[in-house]
Amino acid sequence: MLSSNVNKDFEVSQPPEDGISELSFSTQADFLAVSSWDNQVRIYEVQPNGSTVGKAMYNHEGPVLCCKWSKDGTKIASGSADKTAKLYDTATGQSQQIAQHDAPISCIQWVGEQNIVATGSWDKTVKYWDTRSPNPVGTVNLPERCYAMDATFPLMVVGTAERHVLVFNLNNPTTPYKTLTSPLKWQTRSISCFPNSSGYLVGSIEGRVGVQYVEDKDQGSNFSFKCHRENSNVYAVNAMSFHPVHGTFATTGSDGTINFWDKDSKQRLKAFSNVGGPISACTFNRNGSIFAYSVSYDWSKGHQHATPSNKNQIFLHAVKEDDVKPRTLAKKR
Repeated sequence: MLSSNVNKDFEVSQPPEDGISELSFSTQADFLAVSSWDNQVRIYEVQPNGSTVGKAMYNHEGPVLCCKWSKDGTKIASGSADKTAKLYDTATGQSQQIAQHDAPISCIQWVGEQNIVATGSWDKTVKYWDTRSPNPVGTVNLPERCYAMDATFPLMVVGTAERHVLVFNLNNPTTPYKTLTSPLKWQTRSISCFPNSSGYLVGSIEGRVGVQYVEDKDQGSNFSFKCHRENSNVYAVNAMSFHPVHGTFATTGSDGTINFWDKDSKQRLKAFSNVGGPISACTFNRNGSIFAYSVSYDWSKGHQHATPSNKNQIFLHAVKEDDVKPRTLAKKR
């Protein structure tokens, strides 16, 4: 019997035992990697009927804050509060350390060439690593602690404390292409690059998303909008994910709601909620037919609300084409 919630979404069996920090789907098959505050990275295989099978698990010495599949679907990179990043090889089932920082590694991305990983840390640096070598191949000093990062070659965008945003062209990875201040008034929580690398989304703790284009000629298209709000309450935009086919995107928040958006027509396409609690992470699978999201405490209300009774669940939502297709804009006569 497959368990599902009010949205008829399938629940992943044997989820992490503590807060869920990131979800990452393989680009090659329906394998889902999940990083957690219980020091583990888990890998699940999604079956055609929506059920899941646990395939593998490896551990860090501290909470795992981020994880990403390699482009070829053979490896997973993960970063931890233990100040290290690890590489897991699906063929051998072995993990090894590939990076070291002076503070927790909060963000990780595969960039450019097959073996290059970028790590963002609270030690106020981004470092680039060749996974075959123990020393960084490049280091960038940031103005503040790294809070969010995303990359779609050749674009990489890093959001730090104090609302700094650094835009990189990965063809020149150690020098920021632009250093900006977030258009949003409050702390950056999430960043997601456009699939075509022409811009990025920035989400904040106060229920707002900024749509930002990289080049100066496109600055007139920048805009921000409110979301994940209820009456006078505002909630963090914890995660954002672009649909791989249609270029529309999802946002998930501390309010336990999920929204699908079309940035070009500036419309919300679909809204639904999960009554279980804050939604800490989300991602689409490789063809956009599955949307995974995690219900998990996100620390938005402080440590006193981090109780053992908090749920840690992962749901798989079957995506309907009409919910993610861009809306055609009516032409002016």
